[in-house]
Amino acid sequence: MIRIAPSILAADFSRLADQIAEAEAGGADWFHLDVMDGHFVPNITFGPLIVSAVRKLTKLPLDTHLMIKNPDAYLEQFRLAGSDHIIVHQEATRHLHRTVERIRELGAKAGVAINPATPCSTLSEILSDVDLVLVMSVNPGFGGQKFIPLTLRKLSEMRDMIRASGKEIRLEVDGGIDETTAPDAVRAGADVLVAGTSVFGQTNVREAVEELKKRISL
Repeated sequence: MIRIAPSILAADFSRLADQIAEAEAGGADWFHLDVMDGHFVPNITFGPLIVSAVRKLTKLPLDTHLMIKNPDAYLEQFRLAGSDHIIVHQEATRHLHRTVERIRELGAKAGVAINPATPCSTLSEILSDVDLVLVMSVNPGFGGQKFIPLTLRKLSEMRDMIRASGKEIRLEVDGGIDETTAPDAVRAGADVLVAGTSVFGQTNVREAVEELKKRISL
C-alpha cells in the first residue's frame, strides 16, 4: 500500500485545522513534519510545540523529519510532543546505531534519511535496525524545490537493499513530489510519498490528495 504524507511545512498555518481535515478527507495516510534548525540546513521552521499542536488536530501518524544538528538532544521532546515516527539524517548523526536505538526505546518508529549526494551504501550497516528509510529527492532546507531525477536510481537501489535485508522497511521519498513525479517514484520503489506544495499549495487540498492517490494507482 502506497502512503501519502502531506508536509505540514507547506500548509497555511492560519487555517491549519481546516487544511489537516481536508487532507484527511482526501485520504492522507500520515502527516509529515519538517523540523529545520538553520544549522544542518539553511532554514528554520518549527519545533516540538508545533508537533504537539498538530497532534491535537489529527489521529493519523505523525512522521517527524529532524533536519537538525545533534538530534539526540531532542528525541525525547519530539516523542513527548506526539511524533509516531522520528527520522534523523545519516549526515547529522555521529553514532547512528545509538540514536536509532534511543528512538525505539522512546516507543517511536525509527527512520534514517539520506541527502541526494549520500550513497545508499552508507545505510548498509543500520538497515536491519530501522523501520523506514527516507531518500531526499531535493537538497533539504526549503519547500517547493524541483525533483532531482537521479534520485529515482537511488530509490531503486535502496528498494533492492531493503528486499535483500528481508525486513519490513518503509521507503519514503521527500522533495518535488507531485502528480508527475509521484508515479515515477512509486515505480522506482517508494511506498511513502511526502507531498508539500502539491497538496497544501493547491486551492482544494482534499482534491489534491485524491488526485495524487489516483495517479499512483494507474
